[in-house]
Amino acid sequence: MGQVWGGYDERLDRPVAVKLLRTDHLLPADPSGSLGGPGGGTAAGTAAGTERRRHGDELRRRFLRECRITAALDHPGLVTVFDAGEDDGELYLVMQRVPGVSLADLIAEDAPFPVERAVAVAAQLCAALAAVHAVPVVHRDLKPSNVMVRDDGRTVLLDLGIATALDTEATRLTLTGVPIGSPSYMAPEQALAATIDPRSDLYALGCLLHAMLTGEEPFRAPSALGVLRRHVDEPPVPLRELRPDVPAPLERLVLDLLAKHPDDRPADAQEVHARLLPLLPAAAAAPQPRYGPLPDPTRPYRHPLQPQPRPTAAAAPPAPRAEPHPFLMAAVPAPAPASVSGPRLPGAPIPGTPGVGEPELAAACARLSDLVDAGRRTEVLDLAATLLSRARTELGDGAPLVRTIRTIYARTLHQEQRYAQALPEYRRLAATADGGPLGPQAHEHRYRAAECLERLGHTEEALAEYRALLTTTPGADPDRAFDLRERIGLLLAASGDADTAWQWLLQLLFDRERRDGPHHPAVRRLRQNLDTLQPQRTTNTPHPPDPRTTPWPPTP
Repeated sequence: MGQVWGGYDERLDRPVAVKLLRTDHLLPADPSGSLGGPGGGTAAGTAAGTERRRHGDELRRRFLRECRITAALDHPGLVTVFDAGEDDGELYLVMQRVPGVSLADLIAEDAPFPVERAVAVAAQLCAALAAVHAVPVVHRDLKPSNVMVRDDGRTVLLDLGIATALDTEATRLTLTGVPIGSPSYMAPEQALAATIDPRSDLYALGCLLHAMLTGEEPFRAPSALGVLRRHVDEPPVPLRELRPDVPAPLERLVLDLLAKHPDDRPADAQEVHARLLPLLPAAAAAPQPRYGPLPDPTRPYRHPLQPQPRPTAAAAPPAPRAEPHPFLMAAVPAPAPASVSGPRLPGAPIPGTPGVGEPELAAACARLSDLVDAGRRTEVLDLAATLLSRARTELGDGAPLVRTIRTIYARTLHQEQRYAQALPEYRRLAATADGGPLGPQAHEHRYRAAECLERLGHTEEALAEYRALLTTTPGADPDRAFDLRERIGLLLAASGDADTAWQWLLQLLFDRERRDGPHHPAVRRLRQNLDTLQPQRTTNTPHPPDPRTTPWPPTP
């Protein structure tokens, strides 16, 4: 039917999915001379070519109409449509690119599912199908590869682009009599190219439930024609004969969904959901745990509307920026910008480096540099992750090209405030930096890693890392030493140790005022923080004295 490409919305800097419709597969064969067919040059061939063009115009009109119907569907279990149109004779549909794992992969990885997990997937699909059928639209190709399960367990139904609109003005894109769908999940009436309705999608849902609970489709055969014949002629094997722990009501529901005649199936998706409801997991009293390696479709029922769990250093989901301690809301110095324009990837192969001289890798590296320069961070992250995996395999973590790509990747993650993902990359960079763990490159990467820890709310770890960095800061960089000392003081305050924080920031105030004068922005900021800290202290020390007459106190 078409191809789906990963794309980018350059204006809004977001990933999208672009579906290109194969119009040549949806139109009658062209016997005209324009395509070199057997009727080329004849009156019959010319007439056939005219008829093909007429069909093409009608196809485009129907396609755009069905795109409008799809775009009007508003449900969290459906993909959002952003745009549709025609470009140089090719029809396209621009949609949300959904992150997660396909249900097909989950079934291959983890089937048979626990009963609650399979029920949770089916119940979420019922909610999406109810919205689709209300239009009314029939999906016609409900199968595991058209269902995505996000990290938080939400299921999303894909590929409504070949759905049939059932109202009087919207007609199917396909030629009359050509069945659309996958044989393993196709209702008997669909296999026979007869009239279909929403209950055809419910039949496919029954096949999905069977596959999730047993690990295989209800009907299997060596050929697609054999599968279709079994759908039409043979009754399904009851689930409890294959898996005794399946509840009897669920077995009965699947058998009803797989009824050969539509009238013998449940009336609609709402009825199916009502029968699934008693089998769904109950809401948990505790906050939701961290995400596991595979998404869990029961999570939306166990932890409805709960916030995402706080990510750990090794977690993959993007982490929001953590707010500083209340008294520092307007007084925390901004982190030094994590620019991604520093390292420049070579546009040509590195001489003498095995495996990197391949033209496609060199071109991809040049492309990554161009994306960095253009500030297209979403594309930078995708391409850098791909290049990093390939370069590591060929060259190893310590290779200069690998370190350059990893630096770009880590800094872009940092700019996007995805601190949980940037942290391990900075740590790997520090471990492989030129000059060893105490060199200037390692120091910079460790500093960025400490920033990530701070933004993730890991105060004690960040504090320890800032202290360690302070003891190894190159003497030629007093500004970095001042910055580290201020961050240490602010983290001490955020951890609740107001007395130590006050003393620490007081000494920093003395040193900065000696060098930069009393009106420097950093000096004013330090005095503001000290004034804010003063009421929180347990001891009564006067306002900061004159730095010109106060000796350096012992380092806390």
